[in-house]
Amino acid sequence: MADLSLEEISTQLESPNLRDRMLALASLRDIAAEDAVPLIKKVLNDESLQLRSMAIFALGVKPTVECYPLLLQILENDPDYGIRADAAGALGYLGDVRAFEPLVRIFYEDTDWLVRFSAAVALGNIKDPRAHDVLISALDSEEVILQQAAIAALGEIKDLESIDQILRFAQSDDWLVRQRLAEALGNLPSPKSISALKYLEKDSHPQVAEAARIALNRLEEVGKS
Repeated sequence: MADLSLEEISTQLESPNLRDRMLALASLRDIAAEDAVPLIKKVLNDESLQLRSMAIFALGVKPTVECYPLLLQILENDPDYGIRADAAGALGYLGDVRAFEPLVRIFYEDTDWLVRFSAAVALGNIKDPRAHDVLISALDSEEVILQQAAIAALGEIKDLESIDQILRFAQSDDWLVRQRLAEALGNLPSPKSISALKYLEKDSHPQVAEAARIALNRLEEVGKS
């Protein structure tokens, strides 16, 4: 597949066989964004949701001037919640700060938790400090997975003001929440972070304890630099 020309890939993207179309899309991995995006667009409305999902992800990692408006249109208009979630995630990969307001809006307005989860993760990925308020509100969500996403994203945007709010999860019943907390604290240098990480280093779950150790090492390196 890697040896196919752009013309051959284009033809294969129109194959009636889904496997052919998926292989053709995957073969764009090593193609320059300017050449890949026009071909990715051919399957953005494919009958296969799996292929559409792959194409949307591809737009997030093949940035051109077309990608942001295409993803925004999908995020705001597609009837399938999984596809909207994919678009939110791809906007995060794209790292375009213009996505901040649409992602905040979709977080507050979309009724599906998966879309809201993807929006929270994407807000962390674009690393815009303006996400503080929406991510703090997500900490109070009834869905634990949204709490996880918000904690991780607050770490990604290096939001030191959030430390007191996220430390309340140090004794969460969900070990993944505790792990996300440890990882986030590794991006938030402060005496409170170090104290909490030393506590989490003794956590009964090995992955939490390991995450805390890694985070402590990271903060130690930051302190030396």
